[in-house]
Amino acid sequence: MSFPAGVAEAAARPLRDADDLARLIDALVAAEASRPCPPAALALQPVRRLLARIGNPQRALRCIHVAGSKGKGSTVLLCEAILGAAGLRVGSYTSPHLQRYSERYRVGGREIGEAGFVAAAERVRPHLAALLHSEHPPGFFDFATATAFALFENEAVDVALIEVGLGGRLDPTNVITPLVSCITSIELEHTDRLGTTLAAIAGEKTGIIKPWVPVVIGDLPREAFAVVETQATTCAAPLHRLGIEFTAEVTRADAEGLALRLDCGPLALDLALPVLGPHLAGNAALALACIRHADLLPLPQLADAARRGLAQVALPGRTEILARSPWVVADGAHTECSARALMRSLEVLGCRERHMVVSISSGKDLATLLPILAAQATSLVATRADRQRSLAPLAIADWLRQRHPDLPVRIIEDPQHAVRDTLIDLPPDSLMCVTGSVYAAGAARAVLAA
Repeated sequence: MSFPAGVAEAAARPLRDADDLARLIDALVAAEASRPCPPAALALQPVRRLLARIGNPQRALRCIHVAGSKGKGSTVLLCEAILGAAGLRVGSYTSPHLQRYSERYRVGGREIGEAGFVAAAERVRPHLAALLHSEHPPGFFDFATATAFALFENEAVDVALIEVGLGGRLDPTNVITPLVSCITSIELEHTDRLGTTLAAIAGEKTGIIKPWVPVVIGDLPREAFAVVETQATTCAAPLHRLGIEFTAEVTRADAEGLALRLDCGPLALDLALPVLGPHLAGNAALALACIRHADLLPLPQLADAARRGLAQVALPGRTEILARSPWVVADGAHTECSARALMRSLEVLGCRERHMVVSISSGKDLATLLPILAAQATSLVATRADRQRSLAPLAIADWLRQRHPDLPVRIIEDPQHAVRDTLIDLPPDSLMCVTGSVYAAGAARAVLAA
């Protein structure tokens, strides 16, 4: 199999700066759709070959591995906040990004700088080039993951937090043996690749469970939990469940954030979380449980770090308040459960008008998402946050006009124009919510985030 010439050409050149790296990434992403997937038995072969050529940096890392339909990125960032407050040097690898590829890589609580990003990628690039004409060549996600491991080894991190990109069993990140495996949630998503039932999707996500490695899980549907429980038992992996072995209780929720009570075995903490959205309390509990069962910190230090770290945490693109008069909220909700959670979160703002700006990625079920997003909307703007990955705004608008004829619907192709035009002349006590995909939230941040 041969990649398009542009990929080989970009991979053959040493990376001198961020522009060179951007060209290589863009070429890999553009080629990804035409890249044949290896058979399941060989799915991890490309990333393993790539990592072997750079010395298997992942083997030297202490990792926490996080999968899930929703909530995995925020759980990683909440873990990062706690561990950082304890004085540990933390590397975080998440996907997708909101605005820049470099957002996927964080060290010490900050997005990686250009020099570190380019150096890590350059360590991987010549080996990518050497393997491009092999039978099963590495693709974008293999390159991105190898770059993350190279970066974290270069930066001598104490702990690496690794978010699964898609599924788990066949994801390129699934080459690690972590201190803890975490599955945040399971619902119907990516059914074209992961399966059409909760049990099938759970089977893919349980692929990250390793023998004897503790497993921390969210509140899963019964059908999905049965699969997780069976796999954990098979692997003799201790299982810790939100709502059973550890709990989260929201004692206050308003525009300033949440007050929480987290109980995690011997730890019982009252703390503040400065985020909009009661559903994020469960992710905070997952983060605390992951660190506890990774045995990274003594319990008194963990308690102190959790209080201090979570009080200062920021979760970009996750029910993120970008402005207050009028209210502007950006959220990457793209599944039924996450859309419902978003709508519940907005209720605490008490706005009399709710203006939605929506972009939805290709392959998503409009009949599942749009009724939730449109239910209490005053108006809706359909846009396209990513030229390659997003549905045509006309498809969104046509669906709504047929089923919600009384809802004012406009099409504004450019997402940043959609945000700006919707914001003009909104009353101070109204709300603009930009949602439907991570890319939509990123478009709002590009306009409004400092």
